[in-house]
Order: sequence, then C-alpha cells, then structure tokens
Amino acid sequence: MNRILSIALSLLFGHALCGTPQAVAQADQTSDPAITIKEVTNGSFFPRYLHGVRPMNDGESYTRLSSDGKRIVRSSFKTGKETGVLFDADKARGNVKLNSIDGYIMSPDEKKILLRTQTRPVYRRTSTAIYYIYDTRNATFSPLSEGGAQMSPLFSPDGNVVAFARDNNLFVVKLLYNNAETQVTKDGKRNAVINGIPDWVNEEEFSTDRSFEFSADGEMLCWIRYDETQVPVYRMQMFKGLSPERQTHAQYPGTYDYKYPIAGQTNSTVTLHSYDLKSRATRRLNVPLDADGYIPRIAATSDPARLAVVTLNRHQNRMDLYMVNPRSGVAKLALRETNEKYLRETAYTSLRFYDGHFAMLSERSGFQHLYWYTLNGNLEATVTKGNHEVSHFHGYDAQSGRFFFSAHRDSPLQTAVYSADKHGNIRRLTPEKGTHTPTFSKNYRYFINVHSALASPPATTLRNADGKKLATLIDNAELKQKVERLGTRQEFFQFTTTDGITLNGWMLKPRHFDPSRRYPVVMYQYSGPGSQEVKDAWDTGFFGGGVWESCLAEQGYISVIVDGRGTGARGADFEKCTYLRLGDLESKDQVETALHLATLPYVDASRIALWGWSFGGFNTLMAMTDGRPVFRCGVAVAAPSNWKYYDTVYTERYMKTPQENANYDLVNPIARASRLHGDLLLVHGTADDNVHYRNCTEMAEALVQAEKPFDMQVYTNRNHGIYGGKTREHLFAHLLRFFNHHMK
Repeated sequence: MNRILSIALSLLFGHALCGTPQAVAQADQTSDPAITIKEVTNGSFFPRYLHGVRPMNDGESYTRLSSDGKRIVRSSFKTGKETGVLFDADKARGNVKLNSIDGYIMSPDEKKILLRTQTRPVYRRTSTAIYYIYDTRNATFSPLSEGGAQMSPLFSPDGNVVAFARDNNLFVVKLLYNNAETQVTKDGKRNAVINGIPDWVNEEEFSTDRSFEFSADGEMLCWIRYDETQVPVYRMQMFKGLSPERQTHAQYPGTYDYKYPIAGQTNSTVTLHSYDLKSRATRRLNVPLDADGYIPRIAATSDPARLAVVTLNRHQNRMDLYMVNPRSGVAKLALRETNEKYLRETAYTSLRFYDGHFAMLSERSGFQHLYWYTLNGNLEATVTKGNHEVSHFHGYDAQSGRFFFSAHRDSPLQTAVYSADKHGNIRRLTPEKGTHTPTFSKNYRYFINVHSALASPPATTLRNADGKKLATLIDNAELKQKVERLGTRQEFFQFTTTDGITLNGWMLKPRHFDPSRRYPVVMYQYSGPGSQEVKDAWDTGFFGGGVWESCLAEQGYISVIVDGRGTGARGADFEKCTYLRLGDLESKDQVETALHLATLPYVDASRIALWGWSFGGFNTLMAMTDGRPVFRCGVAVAAPSNWKYYDTVYTERYMKTPQENANYDLVNPIARASRLHGDLLLVHGTADDNVHYRNCTEMAEALVQAEKPFDMQVYTNRNHGIYGGKTREHLFAHLLRFFNHHMK
C-alpha cells in the first residue's frame, strides 16, 4: 500500500519531464531534457501531412479542406499548386452562417457538395452530423434535412438523390424535387433494429460505417437490416467527469446501454432489402446465408441488375460473393473463397468493381496476391505471384490495362508501390527504401506519395505514373532536425528463438550509448493477428519516430519492439500459426525476446520491462504469467483479460466459439494470475466500448485472490483510446514513473 501511495503522490506532484530526479541510474546527464512528456503527447513531434486529399474526375486535380475548415480548395496533381476554390464559407450563401465545416462529400458529377457540420462521433467509424447541400455553380447551400442529424449520406450515381440514415431508419432526398424527403424504413428502433448502418460489432470488426448502396442506375436503394433484438445488452456506467463534463450525471452516475455480443453469444440477424425510388416498393432479397452468418459488404457493380453481396459463415473461413438482382431478388454465386483456418478481412475490404470485372486480394497461395475476375466469377488473371505479400490494392486503369498496388517484395519491413498488367509484368514506381503510401489521380497519370523510413519523417511528393518526382509538397525538414537533435539511434535486428523461428526486431538506444555499460530495457509490442510494428517507416514506435522511446532514452532505457508469430507481412503460415490459441505463441515470443536481450553485453538482464495496449496489453499479461521470470515489471493498457469477454466477430475469427474450443481457458490471463511474476500496472478507461472495463476489474480481482500485488490506474469516462483533456499526458507520465520506480 505504501509503495502504491508513493507512486500516486509522485504522479500528483512530480514533473512530466523525461529528465526527472527519479531517473534510473545510467540515465544520460543533461541540463535540459531533449524531449518532454508534454511534447510527446501534444503533437510537437508529429509530422505534417497533406490531409483529406480527394482526386477529381478530370484526373488532373484534387481537392482538400483547408486547415481552418473554411475552404475546399482545388490543386493540381502536376504541380501541387492551388488552382481554384470550390467552397468558401465566407462567400457561400444560405439561411444560416457557416463559419467552417468538418468535412465534405462530392457528388459524382462534382456539381454539388455535402457540407458536414456539428459532427458527433458514435463509435470508431460512425458519427452523426448536420449536412448542407452546396451548389458549386451558384455558391448557395440548404439543409439536407431538417428532421434531425444524419448519418453516412450517399449520393446516387447521377447525383440527384441523397440517401442517409437517422434514428436507425433510412431516408432519401430527391434534389430535383425541391429536396423532397421520403422515409424508406420505419421499423428502426434503438437496441432493436438498425437499417443501413452497421451495429457495433459489424462496424468495429468489418471496418465499415455504411450498409446501404444505390444500384448502378440509381433507381434502387439496397441495404442491410440488423435485427439485434436477441443480442445481449452491455451497460457502461458514466460519471460527471471533466473535459468534457457531463452535468446530467452530476448527482447520480448514468449508464450507456448498447448491444454487444461476446464470444459464443447471439449476433444480430442480418437480411438484405431493396427500395424502388420510383414505385416506392420494398422487398427482401433472399441471399443464401447461414442463420448465424454475416454480410460484411454490399457494393454496386457496373451492371444495375447486379448488386455485389459478400456473405461469411460464422467461423469466417468461407466467403461467398453473390450477384443479386435488386428488383427480382435473384442471387447468383460468383465466387467462393475458403480457408482451412480463417479469411483475412482484406478478402472483402479490398474488393473493387469495374466495368464487367472486379479485383480482389486473396492469400490462397499462402501469400496475399491480386486477382482479376469477370462479374460472373471467371478468373481472368493472377496479377501477382511469389513468396511475398501484396498489402494494398489501389486501383485499375482501364485505359492502360494496369493495376496499381503496394507490396513487400524486397522485405517484410519495406513497402513499395508497383504497377502490373494482366500478364504479371511488374514495374516498381517508388525506388527509395522504406515505406510508401500513394493516393492516385482518377486517370492514374499521377499520384501523391508519402515516403518515410526509420527515423526519417514522411516526405510528401507528387509523382507521375512512372514514379518520377514532379514536386515536393511537404518535406518535414524541421521535424527531421528535431529528431536528429534527440541523439538516439534506431536499428533493426533479428534473432532466432529456441523454437527455430527468426523474428524481426527494432531497437532504440540512448544518445551517448556506451556498449560497455548495462542498460535497462523497455519492450513494447502489439502482437495482434496480421499486425506489424517493426517496419522501415517513421511510425515505428508508439507515437512514431521513436519519440516516446526517445523520452525513455532520456532516462537511460533501451527500447525494443519485436514482431512475434501471428504478425503480418510474412505470409499466411506465419500469421495463422496462432489459430485457436490466441496469445500462446505470441507471448512466448516476447519471453524469448527478453531471454535473447539478456544475452547482450549491454543489457541488464535483471531490468527488462514489457508493455502494450489493447492486444498488446493482453499479450503483456500472458507473457508475465508465462511462468518464466524474465520481466521486472509490465504495463497492460486497455487489455482484454479473457477472450470470453470480447466480441464475437474478432474473437471467433481466430478462436471459434468457447463452446467449440477449450483453449479459451488456456490463453486466459485471469486463470494464470497466480503465476504472475514482476510488478504489474493495469490501466483502463471506464467508458471503453471496445475492451470493456470489466476486463480490468476481473483481472484485478484474480490478482487479489492470488495474493499478487499490482498497481492500477483508471481513467474516468475514457474510451479505448484513453485521451481527452490532459489524459494522455497523465497516462504517459504515469508509465514513465512506474518504470522508474520498479526498474531502479
């Protein structure tokens, strides 16, 4: 108790500088710290990016919202220079004054723009907002609807109709008929029926914020209906708090209730429906689907009579792609993709539809590659092959017949941009080593490229289709100088575990590193399926650029990250070897990392710490209860503590259901609490809608009953990201002092 109290007092009255009096022995002695916790968390070391780029139809231009939200500007893909203004809040005319906007959606013909204001987040991807329809030809705007806030509006292909969701129902507004509004569905009800917007688990785990789509001719609106009546309710207690302050809970706490299916429990029942905009007739489309199956995607194709509908079985090892007629309801199977374990999410998130064709990523060969099909499901081309992974598909240019994608062809740690034709002739467009992220013009004659490498901040350039640089838009030269002044050194390394597995690692050493000294080490990892933390990119390290780790280096710590088994960019076998025992091999590889580090002459084997967030927090708990006493201390932030508490879609993808898989009890930190070795800090937000606070409380109770001392930090009303007000600064100051206290 006294030890915990001393840490709490130091948090309340101590400084948030990295060079504090509590620094561990061997810390670099400097008069002023090179970087402070405040600078780590407030963005002082964050790179500048060209946010919100939207390619325009002419193939020569792109739009973006100005940093003050007042203007939508048009710029040249060839020069990067501003060529016009599509919207100016000071000049636009309407019934209300718009000082700024939060975002915008262009109509297909670019003559109208939906202006987003008063945005309020719902979950990770969804939000409500007040939208206005802006006419670029006369600079006037009017409300999209006056019936309340809207969600996920969508233009019809001809730009004359806008569909949106509100209060779990769908609406359409016909712009040619004086913005006449029609309510399409009427059965929507909170925590019961949702039309066109995914429920919590479908949004979170299938990465989507909209479940409705127009047919190619714009005459039909199709949507997924989620009946979550039988899904159990999860209740989160909400408090008054500060920043923001909730006065409604000033006297008594309230609750936030929503439907959240945990592993093995009932999901929403999903069905597919269509609405004829002319006749206003609705019908249910009878797509073949297991009673407990999913519909993670629907999409328009080039054919009005074919709506692409993706279905999954509950185990997520079988994906069917149907072409469904939205008028007749007839569904024809175009493609079936299966896997003996599970299908990656990219199997459906990468689907792109073109004139008579579609492209998709598949790992059927053991490595993820690009395939080209007709709408009937006939394979026309295997575009890429080899023992490497294609990470992203960026698009297809019908005029040149070339596909554009990113891949790890040279190394799992590096990502370059390529083009290829249907015969597999590949051309590399970005010769520099490191990581490249492109945004292509609509005619694929240009792309904006963001390139970074280890300790090198992102540089944003304009390039032509051959990869030739045309202009540099952002070089982040000032940030590069700031990082260089930190004096830390980043490097990659590899080692082989006792199981004979070669793992990739990253290390950051303090400035004035002395190989004759022994340093304490702080290990960070995420370790979740398909993730990657060790890469030749700026965003290596928790905040990117090794910024947080440089702060630790001020205290004399070496920082290390190792991607263990189950992580991505190394093929299906490496990623999926953790199937049905999530956390077993991943945690063992972190223990193996600590054992390897202990053999290095400049590492103090008695002072190695481990921490992680979310899955990384879970893996920290698993590694510290492994039974091998290798960690002096560890921190688990927002950590799952029992997969039986987590959602159906994610958990069952990798573990099946608890009723089918006894391993749930084997990869359970709560059940291993008595084996904890090392000092532990649990951190959680009470309003975490993703990994519920119950994970923290149940882990804490297990440790209490196992007579294991531990520390715990709770953040009021904070969600999975644990931010808002001064929360992030407090959290990382807490982590620093915890390490300093326990690594003396």
